[in-house]
Amino acid sequence: MYTDLWNYALALYGRPGVEAACLSVQAEGGDVCLLLCASWLQTRGVAVEAGRIDALRAIAEPWQTEVVTPLRHLRQQWRAAAQHDPHLQALREQVKGLELQAEKHLLQRLEACARQWPTGSPEPVDDWLARLAPDQVHGHDSLTQLRVAATGLQEAEDGA
Repeated sequence: MYTDLWNYALALYGRPGVEAACLSVQAEGGDVCLLLCASWLQTRGVAVEAGRIDALRAIAEPWQTEVVTPLRHLRQQWRAAAQHDPHLQALREQVKGLELQAEKHLLQRLEACARQWPTGSPEPVDDWLARLAPDQVHGHDSLTQLRVAATGLQEAEDGA
């Protein structure tokens, strides 16, 4: 089992279909870092509680708004122009690197918050993805794809 959120997120994001699923949810206003954290918490058997949901959102929302989203928008704005300008392309790649670092820091902040919560809950664990995904994506194939990929990752880790 991946004990840290960053390595879990990298492994899950690298599974087939996960990148597309995450980008689909992101296009609908979802926070990919929160979804990856949700999947990690689900795998670890952490019980869902309203206060925990609020704590994760309180960390993620300002960081996404103030740091990640502006970097993403700048990178996306430069996409077309950078195809014909190698200097702009180099700057765009640097912005992409900053965006990834900002997401890594967010995942580390989410993990630090969640580390205090007990794992391996004997009670059935509520659905973290459903609780942290935006309402407009409930029922989308993207969330199903994330659940399937997370299960596959866990099975691979367990040697099943």
